[in-house]
Amino acid sequence: MTGILGGNPNEEPMHYGEIFSVWQASTVAKGALSCYRAYLYHAGDQDLKKVLNALIDQTELEISECDTLLADNGIASAPAMPNRPEAKLEDIPVGARFSDPEIAAKIAADNAAGLVACSQVMGQSIREDIGALFAKYHLTKAAIGTKILHLNKKKGWLIPPPLQVKRPDTVKA
Repeated sequence: MTGILGGNPNEEPMHYGEIFSVWQASTVAKGALSCYRAYLYHAGDQDLKKVLNALIDQTELEISECDTLLADNGIASAPAMPNRPEAKLEDIPVGARFSDPEIAAKIAADNAAGLVACSQVMGQSIREDIGALFAKYHLTKAAIGTKILHLNKKKGWLIPPPLQVKRPDTVKA
């Protein structure tokens, strides 16, 4: 005999933490999508644009899957942001334009925060399908994060924290 939380995970109820986490993931992704599209207009570097397009594709997938999961469980998702009008890089005033290193630093930080958020949802989930969904997102974010790191190193945009070049001599007592 199986209880309410046995059998097909899609037929199990979501607990309040899962509901909020999926809703929050969708909402955050909708805001990120708007930003990534704006960054795409500001970006001049073609490699950075490729990474932004990968982020846009992944973010659209996450929104779709999270919103479907919510709807299937009778929960309304947050509304999508309106699409931005297209802009050309040369039409954006220099003082208002995000630079490529600024964009790369921001997407690296966003992606790192996304990894932590995915781990949190995975840890709190008792429905296997939700845990697996966020494990999939985590894996994709890790791969994109590696691309962002390589891009930042290759372009000279990485600002590392203080590095320990020489270790201090240890005093033996």
